[in-house]
Amino acid sequence: MNPALSDSLSALPILLPLAGALTCILLPPRHRAAAGLLTSALTLLSASALTWMLLTTGISSQNLGGWPPPLGIQLRFDGLACVFLLLTSLVGLPVGLHAAALFRSQPGDDRASSPPLFWPLWLFLWAALNGIFISHDLFNLYVLLEIMGLAAVSLAILSGRPAALLAGLRYFLAALVGSMLYLLGVALVYGAAGSLDLGLLGEALPAGAISVRVAFALIITGLLIKTAVFPLHFWLPEAHSAAPAPVSAILSALVIKASFYVFLRLWVDVFDGSVTFAAGQAVGALGAVAVVWGSYQALRQSRLKRMVAHSTVGQVGYMFLLFPLITLDPAAAAAAHGPPTWLGHAWTGGIYQALSHGFAKAAMFLAVGIFILAVGNDEKRSVTNMVGRLPMTTFAFALAGISLIGLPPSGGFVAKWMLLKATFSSQQWWWAPMIVWGSFLTAGYVFMILRLAFAPAAEAPKKNLRPVPRILEFTALALGVGAILIGLRASEVMLLLDVGAPFAEPVQPLTEPPGGADD
Repeated sequence: MNPALSDSLSALPILLPLAGALTCILLPPRHRAAAGLLTSALTLLSASALTWMLLTTGISSQNLGGWPPPLGIQLRFDGLACVFLLLTSLVGLPVGLHAAALFRSQPGDDRASSPPLFWPLWLFLWAALNGIFISHDLFNLYVLLEIMGLAAVSLAILSGRPAALLAGLRYFLAALVGSMLYLLGVALVYGAAGSLDLGLLGEALPAGAISVRVAFALIITGLLIKTAVFPLHFWLPEAHSAAPAPVSAILSALVIKASFYVFLRLWVDVFDGSVTFAAGQAVGALGAVAVVWGSYQALRQSRLKRMVAHSTVGQVGYMFLLFPLITLDPAAAAAAHGPPTWLGHAWTGGIYQALSHGFAKAAMFLAVGIFILAVGNDEKRSVTNMVGRLPMTTFAFALAGISLIGLPPSGGFVAKWMLLKATFSSQQWWWAPMIVWGSFLTAGYVFMILRLAFAPAAEAPKKNLRPVPRILEFTALALGVGAILIGLRASEVMLLLDVGAPFAEPVQPLTEPPGGADD
């Protein structure tokens, strides 16, 4: 493959959904779904082509306008960017199919039934997501985070209902505060280094300088708000539960992954000289509390969508257990001969949690949306005997639940197993009880729903279900199957993650027995 061709294709995942969004604005509303789905398919093809190029030619980059950093903006495509681009495309296409079928099946006066702005907003958001994953400029990331946030808030209030508007306002204010903190940190970074390119910043920032420490704190706090990490998650349950089901799937499965991705990039590539062991432990503590608190709150909810929304808070907490595991104690770093093997395990586990959660949570929100559409209400008791009436949707919910709990052979199992392995290998055993406790709490609310779904028909409400288009069930099931397949195909995902990984030693966890030398 010609490297010049690879470089020129790097911007396609941004340009395609951006062109699709502009096209959808110009088209009549009845043609927007077709244009949006075509754009979704092309964007998936472009991400797949770039993945193949990555495996054949290695890391590629493109300087926008032909200007190299620090004057220009660089797009960089490595293994980490690759897996997040694929996640967005593989989740975005089924969710788009679901949304098109859902809105087409509900014509009428309800403003939530056929929102004409869904496709332009979703494609603008998709373009911003892909831009975040491949952009290598700190200020450009701020711009893309703003575009993504505005589109996400607009999608969250599509129904126009008072509850959605109030939740959207809270979401907007939280995103605004997070953006302002991030921008202040960017200004301090530019003043200290005179550059905004991530690669140059890693070398130019004076390690340990007070201005850099303050910039680090501001940027990280802003990103924690956007990712809804406990106790900064106050906006998420209402925003995700009040939105239409396809929007909830997008917000939970994809949008919060963007700020996590930026957090991870900056932690490893930019601020590695300023990150302290205490900072890693502090972030890990927030994640550990989020695991337990979010899962416990999900267990207490009486409404389906609020249960799944609170579950997101808990599952996001697992991703932040990555940071204390990759931030070495100075004494351990001095005594180590080369990079410890657990760094690769932690890196893989944290990213795998983000990927598996994307598939599982999208499937769960779509499945719950189908339940609500069929029975006409959001009460947990309404799913009684659902296995006999909507077996495919119940199966999709169960597959998503298996991954969230961390049962084999799902992607969630790979993630939690790798995190546990890194926890014990690094002798940070205090994270292990939180991981296990969170899994038990997750099992509590998942099996609570499944117990109701498998209840005898005599206990089911005596009312007919509304008809549900079969395509809605297929899309939810496809995402649930994806949450399992990502665990079965772990070797291919890890092969991608190894390209440009910050930890040189490759990880092959599934080829080692559970009692390997690192345990």
